[in-house]
Amino acid sequence: MDLTSMMKQARRIQEQVQSLQDELAHKTVEATAGAGMVRAVANGRQELLSVRIAPEVVSADDIGMLEDLVCAAVNEALRSARALMQDEMTKITGGIRIPGINA
Repeated sequence: MDLTSMMKQARRIQEQVQSLQDELAHKTVEATAGAGMVRAVANGRQELLSVRIAPEVVSADDIGMLEDLVCAAVNEALRSARALMQDEMTKITGGIRIPGINA
């Protein structure tokens, strides 16, 4: 494979990655903590979209527990978003780790 072919292939991969990133912005993952008392939703670009808290968890006496549940749900949603992104990137790159492209 000559340099020109490699550059064209790299450009195609970059275009596919950009397209994938745009697509991932519209895919969502969801995670819960505390048996569903706290729910977090993130998109495939690892951006937190929403946090829902069941009313029965809101108590001035349990703020520490609520904070822990929110952190757990958000972290799990972001882990799922990273896994989604990695799965989709693998489809484009065939599992080859390309510096500056793979997330």
